[in-house]
Amino acid sequence: MQRAQACFPIAPMQFQIQDTHFHVLPMRTRFPFKYGIASMSALPHLFVTVELNVDGKTVRGTASEGLAPKWFTKDPTTYYEQDLAEMLAVIQNASRIAENASSQPIRFFSWWQAMYEEQARWAGVKQVPPLLANLGVSLIERAVLDGLCKAAKMTLHSLLASDSLDIRLGDIREELKGISVAEVLAPTPLPQVAIRHTVGLGDPLRARDIPSEERLNDGLPQALDESIRSYGLLYFKIKVCGQPEIDLPRLREITAILTEQCGGQFHVTLDGNEQFQDLAAFREFYETLRAEKALAPLFQNLLLIEQPLHRAHALKDDVAEALQGWQDGPGLIIDEADGSLNDLPRALDLGYLGTSHKNCKGITKGLANAALLKVRASRSTRPLILSGEDLANVGPVALLQDLAMMAALGVTHVERNGHHYFRGLSMHPQSIQSAVLQQHADLYRQDASGYPTLDIRAGKIALGSVNAAPFGCAITLDTELYTPLNTWIKEGGMSLL
Repeated sequence: MQRAQACFPIAPMQFQIQDTHFHVLPMRTRFPFKYGIASMSALPHLFVTVELNVDGKTVRGTASEGLAPKWFTKDPTTYYEQDLAEMLAVIQNASRIAENASSQPIRFFSWWQAMYEEQARWAGVKQVPPLLANLGVSLIERAVLDGLCKAAKMTLHSLLASDSLDIRLGDIREELKGISVAEVLAPTPLPQVAIRHTVGLGDPLRARDIPSEERLNDGLPQALDESIRSYGLLYFKIKVCGQPEIDLPRLREITAILTEQCGGQFHVTLDGNEQFQDLAAFREFYETLRAEKALAPLFQNLLLIEQPLHRAHALKDDVAEALQGWQDGPGLIIDEADGSLNDLPRALDLGYLGTSHKNCKGITKGLANAALLKVRASRSTRPLILSGEDLANVGPVALLQDLAMMAALGVTHVERNGHHYFRGLSMHPQSIQSAVLQQHADLYRQDASGYPTLDIRAGKIALGSVNAAPFGCAITLDTELYTPLNTWIKEGGMSLL
């Protein structure tokens, strides 16, 4: 393994969490984002701010997340208000655990272990699934890491590669003993990353086919073909619903557009969105698509297929035999099934080829997953995969922190869709927009209407300012500009979305 460049402080840092604050920014999409069983048109964006005492120094760290419907739990029988209340309970519980675990000065890794393990015990009693439980862990973890980066005056890559956090991967998984975090990271953070454009289940494909009454005319591309022309896109993530009568005509049109607009230079991933209950059913579906001559260019450029099986079935014993009998099949990875530290080892043992990284699954967990893939790669007959996926991330915090982590891990193309489904950073106060345009002039450009939007050129975004910031975000974010969570709830915010 190639060792990352690192800065080594004299001793690991210690910190205490003194207080935690939650604020909300309600957000509406430009048009609905349809994925799996959900169609998202609005969501609350939650900001978490921690006040830390780090070796006697007071700092604030921030993280944020859009609380998307039906991803952390795919239960079609519940209302979004119920799901949202559960998400908030999970996050607030993790916050209480995090504060208790740092009642005395503590090192980062010991604190993270205590939070992760106690949250897992609580989730087991409350019957909260691991993916949802770890949303709380990851949000507080990111906020603390932001504060620690600021206290150390180090970037995320440098802090992770140093001994400051005392992260012991071998304590997470036995087979990782002797591997340092520095060996898992890219030698230096990537200066740019390719955008893998999401094609949602309800997205318009050709601009000419959008009815006039549905045309946005907001200065941003709406249909797939105009997005390719506007951004120079070459990577795409296509969502499928699992029904050939719906997917086949849609994939024919998508393939035709990609061929017309990109020639033979495009790359594709397919997202199964947990639509299948067993691998035999998915294989039949896949072979139906594969036999379609019009889709040949798509399959010639297919990189991987993400999470075709529902998380309740994805890691069952029978998957191993099915994958063993499908050696010439596509590279399958897990995503929603990757909820706990035990899930990727299990998936690799069954025959999957990897997983996705999302910051909402956790930073330390993501490092352990990346390390495991490096260790297992030497004995795998096929290349193992760490992909970068999105959850409708937007700036100036969640998106930039996620990009900083992708750059540190060396993930070269990443699904990004927050800029597509939301109108840039127009929902933020003007002072925030102006600060972003000043501090992240390589990542954002000013739209003709005045708001910041991602500056995608030749299908890529520049990460210079992201990598130079403590943890992705270079601005000092005043979360008091947003609504306190308790106020938002009392005013009926959950019912107004």
